[in-house]
Amino acid sequence: MTTAIIGATPIPIPLKELLPWLIFGGVMMMLLIYFVGAEQGATSMFSGMYIHEFVHDGRHLLGFPCH
Repeated sequence: MTTAIIGATPIPIPLKELLPWLIFGGVMMMLLIYFVGAEQGATSMFSGMYIHEFVHDGRHLLGFPCH
């Protein structure tokens, strides 16, 4: 049995509280795109091919060419 509150309005989340989470999520997404799409060759931040091999299948799934 479900009950509904008639006339209830949702409480908006203030931008001041939401903005740090949006920035954090944006930075995490940019790091993910970098590691999947560009972490190899001349743009490599880490030596070796460990990160490239770790994200290799995801790279092809997202359409990034790598070889």
